[in-house]
Amino acid sequence: MSIKLTGNWSYPTAMRFGAGRIAELPDACKALGMARPLLVTDPGLAGLPMIAAALARNSDAGLPTGLFSEVRGNPVGANVDAGVAVYRAGGHDGMIAFGGGSAMDAAKGIALMVGQDRPIWDFEDIDDNWTRAKADAIAPIVAVPTTAGTGSEVGRAGVIVNEATHTKVIVFHPRLLPGQVILDPELTVGLPRHVTAATGMDALAHNLEAFCAPTFHPMGEGIAVEGMRLVKEFLPRAVADGTDIEARGNMMAAASMGAVAFQKGLGAIHSLSHPLGAVYDTHHGLTNAVVMPYVLDFNRPAIEEKCARLARWLDLPEPGFDGVRRWVLDLRAELGIPHTLAEIGVDDRRIDEIAAMATTDPSAGTNPVPLDDAGHRAMLEAALAGHLA
Repeated sequence: MSIKLTGNWSYPTAMRFGAGRIAELPDACKALGMARPLLVTDPGLAGLPMIAAALARNSDAGLPTGLFSEVRGNPVGANVDAGVAVYRAGGHDGMIAFGGGSAMDAAKGIALMVGQDRPIWDFEDIDDNWTRAKADAIAPIVAVPTTAGTGSEVGRAGVIVNEATHTKVIVFHPRLLPGQVILDPELTVGLPRHVTAATGMDALAHNLEAFCAPTFHPMGEGIAVEGMRLVKEFLPRAVADGTDIEARGNMMAAASMGAVAFQKGLGAIHSLSHPLGAVYDTHHGLTNAVVMPYVLDFNRPAIEEKCARLARWLDLPEPGFDGVRRWVLDLRAELGIPHTLAEIGVDDRRIDEIAAMATTDPSAGTNPVPLDDAGHRAMLEAALAGHLA
């Protein structure tokens, strides 16, 4: 008996899951008290029919909605500043984050900053920096993801590039968790094959790193395992046939699960990917996918036992750590993911700088093996050359 892929979930926020649920966008906005929302998306989506339809749907429901799309693939502080100016000029009272990770990050940055008088970098996710923010001034957010990767729709943080330092800064506040989420797999049907693959590998990276993190969070670990099972079963299908709604829907669930699970922690996949994206403007999910097996090799002494369990849970043909790594390598090959960083435009000229930036990235703190510049450099060298142990 098949299960109908639709549902209303209240974990970790109000989530409307199912094909066609985008029709409920006006209801989601009204549930958060919005009367004049601002829809934030990226330039590639801004001219598509799905955005025009969303704007028209809200207008018909008595919710005039503005549009902002000056968002880079790796959003920068200037994008947030421009969005804040549009928000204030239009008298808006809430945000619709509509798109992939870049739109989500930019929208969260704008929602945070519309009522603050400190620079956004003062709210970096370090210690209790978030308490500096005027919580009541943060705009409410409806999140509508159009990719299945970042899971940002269930996260309380956004990633913004500081142009002055060329670093990716994670800004955090509990109120950045969207109050309403619409997960409609029909919105992902037109996603190109390579973007489906890269974003799907991002979902895998979140679940895998959360599972491997040494912190104690059994709930997060359990969610991560099921998230990886969904990726194993449905990502190849979604890439092979973009119209496969069952696969698209399950990948949206896997992406949200990854972002819930990584409350447990992340690791070197992300501590490397963040500075590489900031310096080389590489796609985040693709970068995660490329460095993944090299990070697994580095962490092997600390995750052998966990990977043995994971191989059994995922019913992999080869047992233990080697089975998990083989699955990752085979999946990358099936999806057309490059094997080395060199293939995505990264060189070794700034390797020491990247390694140092990675060591200070917040994701490094929960890597299974303690990290320093030398460890990050070793993984970068391996990923550049394609060398696996």
